[in-house]
Amino acid sequence: MPKPGKTGIRRIIDAFGYSMKGFAAAWRFEAAFRQEVTLGVVLVPAAFWLAETHIELILLLMSVGWVLMAELANSAVEAAIDRTGNEHHVLSARAKDIGSALVLVSLVLLAIVWGLIGFHRFS
Repeated sequence: MPKPGKTGIRRIIDAFGYSMKGFAAAWRFEAAFRQEVTLGVVLVPAAFWLAETHIELILLLMSVGWVLMAELANSAVEAAIDRTGNEHHVLSARAKDIGSALVLVSLVLLAIVWGLIGFHRFS
């Protein structure tokens, strides 16, 4: 019979620790993540200034979060693929391209949200 996994508060504490390791690895090894965090450091305070409603604030903040989540997912895919070897494989290239497309979609959504709310504020 398999040994049961951790439960309760111990599982939550360990999961938090793994997440912090993931953030540290992304920061250390992924230039794009560092750039997007830097963008977030600028945009998050700007969101509080730009937003006129709570809904606008939520949209502005979530669009920044989407970019960071997409970059984390893309970085995870790339790391897993790179671990398997450096020879070219069509499926590896496809997975990396799809991860890159995910980041692009999140950046486009960020631009649309910020653009529309900014246009509304200043028109």
